[in-house]
Amino acid sequence: MRKLNRKNTGISTNLPIKIIQFGEGNFLRAFVEYAFQILNNEVGFNAGIAVIQPIDKGMVSMLNDQDGLYTLFSKGILNGKEVEEKELITNIVKGIDPYIDYNAYLNLAKEEDLEFIVSNTTEAGISYVASDTLEMTPPSSFPAKLTRLLFERFTHFNGAEDKGLTIIPCELINHNSDTLKQIILDYVSLWNLSEDFEHWILNSCSFHNTLVDRIVPGYPHDQIEGYNKQLEYQDNLIVSAETFFLWVIEGDASLKEKLPFHKTNLDVKIVADMQPFRTRKVRILNGAHTAMVPFSILYGNETVKESIDESFTGPFIRSLVFDEIIPTLDMKKEELEIFAEAVFDRFRNPFIKHQLASIVLNSISKFKVRVLPSLLEYVKRTDSLPTRTVFAFACLIRFYKGSWDGKQLPVNDDKEIVAEMSAIWKSGSMEDIASQVLGKTAYWDEDLNKIEGLTEAIATYLQRIDEYGIKEAFSKLS
Repeated sequence: MRKLNRKNTGISTNLPIKIIQFGEGNFLRAFVEYAFQILNNEVGFNAGIAVIQPIDKGMVSMLNDQDGLYTLFSKGILNGKEVEEKELITNIVKGIDPYIDYNAYLNLAKEEDLEFIVSNTTEAGISYVASDTLEMTPPSSFPAKLTRLLFERFTHFNGAEDKGLTIIPCELINHNSDTLKQIILDYVSLWNLSEDFEHWILNSCSFHNTLVDRIVPGYPHDQIEGYNKQLEYQDNLIVSAETFFLWVIEGDASLKEKLPFHKTNLDVKIVADMQPFRTRKVRILNGAHTAMVPFSILYGNETVKESIDESFTGPFIRSLVFDEIIPTLDMKKEELEIFAEAVFDRFRNPFIKHQLASIVLNSISKFKVRVLPSLLEYVKRTDSLPTRTVFAFACLIRFYKGSWDGKQLPVNDDKEIVAEMSAIWKSGSMEDIASQVLGKTAYWDEDLNKIEGLTEAIATYLQRIDEYGIKEAFSKLS
């Protein structure tokens, strides 16, 4: 088969560099490149991307070997039907490894058409490293590299106000842009850079918090032969993703003008405040995930899809979301239900085999962040307990006993938490166990025994789970 490159495909490289992207991994290639390619194709955005390898070892050389080209396969469920799409991504103009060619990296700052910085350097990437200096080639941290690039642009264009950049990080931390901006200002101070440069950062550049949502398994090792049969060229950088796509960006009308995604069908929302969307995702998608795992494992399921499709666990999880989580959220009910239906389509995706045992890590801390707020808000709004959420809570506690039906459970948490939970399970009656777990303020930030009826309900559910099993224990609640 022909090697994938621009000569063999006849695709030119005449796009101006409008975007610098820090990171060359699977997620960005299936998310940001895909989004900007749609803008290019449907709106005539005419944007090329320069990709920066943010760490010493990465994939830029592989990307350059294919002239920035690669194939994106998107698969999933849309409105109950299986969907499969294939697209050759063509908007990467060049890849640069600053550890090999630092001057090429700095020269990007001089690009006349440059407008945007995007990044995904992992959650740990947005960090301050005090040992980074202006003279390093390059500095170690991503924020330090970006500060140096911005200073080069400021200097080259003599502080021109219209040469400021729009900075859109995609790292999975809340307030990602606010955090990045503050670290950049810390480097400005550390490196004794001018007040004029700081003013340019604050007034000519704009920073935008984001929420990104797409499952990207990446290179399909197990199914690569099937993917290769669909191509007429040899592609070493195939990336697979689900069809679902959501990008929420904090911004105003001027950002909408710069990024006219509203002229496409891609789900990019430019909003004044992204926090309601983040809460929606954490409570519905992540909350359902976390609530279902111990409950579904104890029932006997092995995958997320199996959990959603099964005749007992599926309706349980659906009711938990639609009847107990959605009523605790402040967005429009119709919008929340549309999002929830999309979530269940994603859970049913036959192309992604999501093992429940692979997502049990740190289940207690996840429950605190993703599920407990819905439980507390439900109690506040209705003055009653959400039955399915509380039952899922009991299943979580039962899961941490470590064994079920003569088999070891895949408990995966901090050693101290596992040891504490094991000791609690040896301590006495179900009432004692429920009281001790709910009273662990280190887990929940409050004593949950103070919630009227919760301790008694958990103790009762624990007793019934051990006596009858999951399905019959829950059926006895009605």
